[in-house]
Amino acid sequence: MRYIYLHGFASGPGTRKGQYFKKRLAEEGIPLLIPDLNAGDFSHTTISKQLDVVRHLIQQADDPVVLLGSSLGGFLAALVAEQVPTVKGIFVMAPGFDFYARRKQIMGEKALNEWQRRGVLDVFHHHLQKSVPLHYEFVEDARKYDGVSFTRNVPAWIVHGLEDEVIPFDASFRYLRENEQAQLILLHADHGMVEVLPMLWEYFRLFLRLLEPNE
Repeated sequence: MRYIYLHGFASGPGTRKGQYFKKRLAEEGIPLLIPDLNAGDFSHTTISKQLDVVRHLIQQADDPVVLLGSSLGGFLAALVAEQVPTVKGIFVMAPGFDFYARRKQIMGEKALNEWQRRGVLDVFHHHLQKSVPLHYEFVEDARKYDGVSFTRNVPAWIVHGLEDEVIPFDASFRYLRENEQAQLILLHADHGMVEVLPMLWEYFRLFLRLLEPNE
């Protein structure tokens, strides 16, 4: 079994949650891959390009895969699991389903139009700790994945914070209806969920036990 962590929007391999899981898994002799989904070029990243990064990484071996994901990375995990049969389970935290619609709601139509007019928008990149111009192509591409249906039933645990200020937990309800093996776990936490990292780890260990009979 291979384990891959997918970071969130405007983040990178140094993500705090990702590094926490990497350390805990390493203690049990299990490597965790945390690819740079932006492929070193956040300015020109898109959801489609990030999906290509994950698919290429999975295709390098025939081993079954477990995907972990946070925020946009959680949405990516669900999309990849729908397409790639070697993905045997996903464990996602505050997943950003319907990313485009949510971004549009947060920014507003006027700000999106201005982004389109200018061609780029300065976005604070948490991994680089600075603002980076992101091309409007990201928005056009993200729109393609809004409202996408999920037909593959795969073990999926969604952990979400009740105090999430970015993505409300009900954003996952449609996925729960479409995937009979999906479960939602609610914790008292915000979007970052760093205050409940030990609890996230314990839930992940339980999730792995669920997968054991399928290995």
